[in-house]
Amino acid sequence: MKLKKRLVMILSGVVALSLLVGCQSNNEEIDKTNENEQSQTTDTSKEFGNTLVVYYSATGNTEDVAKMIAEQTDGTLFEIEPKEPYSDDDLNWSDDNSRVSKEHENEDERNVELVSTTADNWDSYDTVFIGYPIWWGIAAWPVDNFVKNNDFTGKMVIPFCTSSSSGLGQSGELLAEMAGTGDWQEGQRFRSSAASSDVQEWLNDLGITE
Repeated sequence: MKLKKRLVMILSGVVALSLLVGCQSNNEEIDKTNENEQSQTTDTSKEFGNTLVVYYSATGNTEDVAKMIAEQTDGTLFEIEPKEPYSDDDLNWSDDNSRVSKEHENEDERNVELVSTTADNWDSYDTVFIGYPIWWGIAAWPVDNFVKNNDFTGKMVIPFCTSSSSGLGQSGELLAEMAGTGDWQEGQRFRSSAASSDVQEWLNDLGITE
C-alpha cells in the first residue's frame, strides 16, 4: 500500500509538473506574440514619424491641399515665400512679358530668393510633403531653392501638386535629382479645387491614415 501511495504521489507530481511547463510555454508564446504586435506597431510609427508639409502656393490651391494634408496627418505647415511675391500680373503665363514668362524663357532668372529656406526643427521630421503648382510641366521654381538648401537624408519625401490640367509629370523626379538626398516617393496631382475626400483617399493609399 505504501508503494502504491508513493507511485500515486510521484505520478501526480509528474502530471502537475507537465501542466506547469505547458502553462509557462503558452505564456511565453503569448508574450512573444504581444511583443511582435508591439514591434509591428512601432515599426509603422517610425516609418512616417513626425510630418512636415512644405508648400508654395501661387493662387491658394496648393495651400488648400497642404492644409488638408497637415490636418489629416497632424503635420506642421511650412510655406515657401518668395521675398518678392508674385502679383496676378506676374503670374499671367499668357503674357510674354510677365515675370513667370520671362523666368520660363531664361532659367537664370528662376533663382527666386526666399524669405526662409529652412523650417524650424528640420532635423526632427521623418516625413516631408512638398507641394507646388505646375508651371510649364515642372514644379513652380520658387520651390527649387528650398529643395537645394536642405539635407533630406533619412527623410521620406512625398511630392504633390495642383493643376487644372497638367499632370505631375517628372516634377517630383526632377526635384529629387536637385535634392540629391532623401527617399523620394511617387507623388500625386490634385485638381485645382481638390476635395478633402480626395486627399484622405490618397493618404489612406499611402498608409499614413486610416
